[in-house]
Amino acid sequence: MAQMFLVRHAQASFGEDDYDKLSELGHQQSLLLGEYLAQRHQRFDLVVTGDMLRHKQTADGILKANTDAELITDASWNEFDFDAIVKAYLGQFPDHQPGPKAPRSDWYKVLKSAMLCWSQQTLELPNSETWSDFCYRVHRGTEYIQQSDYKNVLVVTSGGAMAVFLMSLFKSSVEQAIAFNLQIKNTSVNQFYFNRSGFQLNSFNNVGHLDTPNHLDKITYS
Repeated sequence: MAQMFLVRHAQASFGEDDYDKLSELGHQQSLLLGEYLAQRHQRFDLVVTGDMLRHKQTADGILKANTDAELITDASWNEFDFDAIVKAYLGQFPDHQPGPKAPRSDWYKVLKSAMLCWSQQTLELPNSETWSDFCYRVHRGTEYIQQSDYKNVLVVTSGGAMAVFLMSLFKSSVEQAIAFNLQIKNTSVNQFYFNRSGFQLNSFNNVGHLDTPNHLDKITYS
C-alpha cells in the first residue's frame, strides 16, 4: 500500500495582523520535522500544500532536508475562512466576545461554537463557503491522492481540513470533527496507508521531532 503523511502547518502568527505566516518558532518546528524525517530516511515522491503561505513555508522548512519530491499546490487543502466565521458568530452573539486580555482558550471556545453554528447553517454568511462546500473540496483533494500512483505522499495543510478528512474517514459527527481540529498540534504527523479502496489510519497527532526534553516547549496548537 501507499502512504500519506498528513501534516498540520507549523505555528502561525496568532494575534498579529497577518496570521497566515509562520512565527519564528514555526520556522524552527518545520526545520526540526524535516530533519527528523530525513534521519529516518523518509522520502516523498509527492508533496502537496494548500496555497496558503503558512502551508508553503512549512513545506519549505521540511524539504530543506528532502528535496527530491514533486511539489504541487492544491487549494482543496486550504483552511476555511475562520476569520469570517468568527466575525459572523460574534456579530450574532456579541456577548461571547472575549476581552482584550483573554487567554487563547477563550478564543478556542468561540471558534468551537462558531464552527458548530456554521455547520448547522445558522450563521449569516452571504456568498461564503458553506460547511458542505468545505467538506466537498477536502474530499476532492484526498480523492486525487487516493486515485494516483504515488507511493509516499506528504500533505501540508491546516487543522480544519485535517479534521474534515478524519470525520469522513471515521464517519464521525461534526462535533467530533471540531474536537479533532482543536487538538491537532502544529507540525504533527498523521500517517495513513491507502490504496484505491480507501485510507487506513496508522498514527495520529505525532510530534516525535518535538517530544524530547530539548524541544517540549516547542509543542503548540495554533
